[in-house]
Amino acid sequence: MIIGVPRETKEQEHRVALLPSGAYQLVKRGHTVLIGRNAGLGSGYPDEDYVQAGAVITDAVEEIYRRSELVVKVKEPLEAEYALLRSGQILFTYLHLAANRPLTDALRISGATAIAYETVQRQHRLPLLEPMSEIAGRMSVIVGGFFLSKHRGGKGVLLGGVPGVLPGRVVVLGGGTSGVNAARMATGLGADVTILEVDVERMRFLDITMHGTHTLYSNEDHLLSLLPTTDLLIGAVLLPGARAPRLVRRDMLRLMKPGSVFVDIAIDQGGCAETSRVTTHDKPVFQEEGVLHYCVANMPGAYARTATQALTNVTYRYIEQIADHGVSGACQALPELVDGINIQDGNITFKGVAEAHGMGCSSPLI
Repeated sequence: MIIGVPRETKEQEHRVALLPSGAYQLVKRGHTVLIGRNAGLGSGYPDEDYVQAGAVITDAVEEIYRRSELVVKVKEPLEAEYALLRSGQILFTYLHLAANRPLTDALRISGATAIAYETVQRQHRLPLLEPMSEIAGRMSVIVGGFFLSKHRGGKGVLLGGVPGVLPGRVVVLGGGTSGVNAARMATGLGADVTILEVDVERMRFLDITMHGTHTLYSNEDHLLSLLPTTDLLIGAVLLPGARAPRLVRRDMLRLMKPGSVFVDIAIDQGGCAETSRVTTHDKPVFQEEGVLHYCVANMPGAYARTATQALTNVTYRYIEQIADHGVSGACQALPELVDGINIQDGNITFKGVAEAHGMGCSSPLI
């Protein structure tokens, strides 16, 4: 199979979807690997590493899409790439289609098979999303604490406090992978941390394993009671493949003190606040109702080398199976891949995406 790895075109996205070691393994198995020039440079992997691995460096992104049977990316195709997708082609990347109707329509029109990392499920886990959720969760506390500083527009609160001064209060919406990692980082800094969660068994687990972190059943009343004293609010809710629920209304944010910070990790799925809108690493924050909002949709891209290594650790085996056996054969070997198929032959095949856009849903053809 011919596998193409274009250079990412999303603003400030430095990750790459395949390491030189992965390219070497695929070439060794008889496949052809096309790599966009400097695709790995932002993660510390120069073109020379890919050439030594047996990959072919390609300048034109059009050539990669034209020749490739399997296109492997990190982030979703942007508008300039829509017309390059074609029938019979396989696209394997993060898609987040529930929050992106234009891309959903473009993929349906293209006839390509679109497989989303974020909806591959194994034993109620999301193995291809978890590494990035871990990074985003840990990063949310780093950036949140940074923007709490007075010179960045924050209220001037140090999350860990000092002897004789109470620590900052961090509230995390959601006790999943990103929420737990956010809480771990915040607790490690010495902050006062509360996780809001609806799954009682999950809260029992968190209560036993995360000493120093409080758990509270997630409802509007409890959130309203916490917001006036919250310094850093972290949105870490997730409905796999579906649009994020809007848990925070504009009037609720008015309860927070000016200079408080809100980090919306769920922004790539539409965001969990009424006031959220996508930002970039170049301009990461904006202010609404006196609260600084950090809503960068590709947070792990800031730590490109770590994120690339973590992502490719979990995606490579799926890439290899698709390259060796096609989509049907790969789904037989790795049944969880079926849940990753979001669009196939012009039809939406993932329920969460179909419901988000009010469209019909078909079963994947495998």
